[in-house]
Amino acid sequence: MPQPTRIDLQPINILDTPVEYLKGVGPARGELLNKELQIYNFEDLLQHFPLRYIDGKKIHAIGTLSAEQEYVQLQGFIINVGEEGQSFRKRLTATLYDKTGRVELIWFQGIQFIKKNIQPDTLYTVFGKLTFYNGLPTITHPEIEPYNPSNAAPSGLTPVYPTTEKLKSRGLNNRSFARLLLLLWEKLSPNDIPEIIPQEIISRYRLISRYEAYRNIHFPRDDQHRSAAVRRLKWEELLLTQLRLLRLKLDHHQQEGYIFARVGTYFNNFFERHLPFALTEAQKRVLREVRSDTYSGFQMNRLIQGDVGSGKTIVALMSILLAVDNGFQASLMAPTEILAQQHYKGIKELIEPMGLPVALLTGSVKGKERKQVLSGLADGTLPIVVGTHALVEDTVQFANLGIAVVDEQHRFGVTQRAKLWQKNKRPPHILVMTATPIPRTLAMTVYGDLDVSVIDELPPGRKPIETIHRSEQFRPKVMQFLKNEIAKGRQIYIVYPLIEESEKMDYESLKSGYEQVRAWFPDPQYRVAMVHGRQDMEERQRNMQRF
Repeated sequence: MPQPTRIDLQPINILDTPVEYLKGVGPARGELLNKELQIYNFEDLLQHFPLRYIDGKKIHAIGTLSAEQEYVQLQGFIINVGEEGQSFRKRLTATLYDKTGRVELIWFQGIQFIKKNIQPDTLYTVFGKLTFYNGLPTITHPEIEPYNPSNAAPSGLTPVYPTTEKLKSRGLNNRSFARLLLLLWEKLSPNDIPEIIPQEIISRYRLISRYEAYRNIHFPRDDQHRSAAVRRLKWEELLLTQLRLLRLKLDHHQQEGYIFARVGTYFNNFFERHLPFALTEAQKRVLREVRSDTYSGFQMNRLIQGDVGSGKTIVALMSILLAVDNGFQASLMAPTEILAQQHYKGIKELIEPMGLPVALLTGSVKGKERKQVLSGLADGTLPIVVGTHALVEDTVQFANLGIAVVDEQHRFGVTQRAKLWQKNKRPPHILVMTATPIPRTLAMTVYGDLDVSVIDELPPGRKPIETIHRSEQFRPKVMQFLKNEIAKGRQIYIVYPLIEESEKMDYESLKSGYEQVRAWFPDPQYRVAMVHGRQDMEERQRNMQRF
């Protein structure tokens, strides 16, 4: 008699469950969570951590606000709702008032949705980052909700979750996220969030359990429990990051690399006849490190960190010449077209007297010119190319890429850098440059897969760079400092991490920042202009030229 077939059913981890199966989500909201916040399953939702917490018991009176405060929670009525400006400068403005004073509210995104949902004669709770313009308190992109005493957490700590205007329009606002997380948590047990750190380490560093950390990051009983959760999750994230980087570093140091066996004609000719200034001892030290790496037989993965003006580009160029002397091609990849063009012009001017060709490859290089560059790289007749991320496109093929220089690595993803490896049968040497001042211990964390070189000496005649941090409450003093510098005949440029506002990242954008700067400098004598990658090339070049 045949034996019955036995089927072993493996237990399914509940955290792998698609998010649409959580009560209150469903297919439509689930799809939107996928697109807007990359939340696909229960685990993604569990790791959708609060941006910050509001102390529900602490309400500031508008009349007591000062420039020393940063994030504030207010309660009052909203009036004077209206749109201003046109095209991309359009904004929604409103006034929040209580019995002690008034504060201006400004939105640059989601204007129609917000305008439609602001109700008259309704008491609102408003939370946001406080700034002062012309002495008036202002909050840009505040979070607003009709006041409801039952919404406050028992501890007074209410989590504020990142969301987007599209999600809000489908009912997924901050309160909705809190409810979804609560529903999810009721389904979980400690076995669903297993411990991944040995108990010995947990005890030594006085960490709370992983299960407790997730509970207290979303539902903190008090600030002490919240802090313990943040510490545990940050500790875990740092440990995992270090382990991944250590694995990468071990793999890289075992990766066979091209051998640059000699220092040849181009390197020596440039050093003796065309070098615009004498190398500093720091530059010579870094060049020796590059020389040692490229001679070792293993792939080089080295970071050069140094202030603006410290001479990183000269070190990179001489490393490129070392590759060319040994019969290899070289590339330099910059994060923006403007920076790529600057590198191209500077390098071309320096090596043109030696008859060494160099080409530029960006998204703007089209037609016949692009075909010539691609052909020269493929057949090996073009030894040096400077470009943007266009260099990692599949259509770009090298005959024998020996070294790839990447400027401002943090602007590129790991995947983009890895694509450079695939340009040859054997990965090229990688040289990464950054002007971001990074303490050595932090550099070992952020760039743990790279060997770190520091150019800590400026060439003669270069003024030292001062890096100073100021928080939001110092903005009026910073703006006054800028006015004082302009009065001395100097110029200012301000860099923003985003072109437009993003609900996914809590950063200030260029377009909202541009309006704010214009508000600080309304006098016609101050000319303010924008430059960014989405502008028409002619307008961008005109503004750069005026600057």
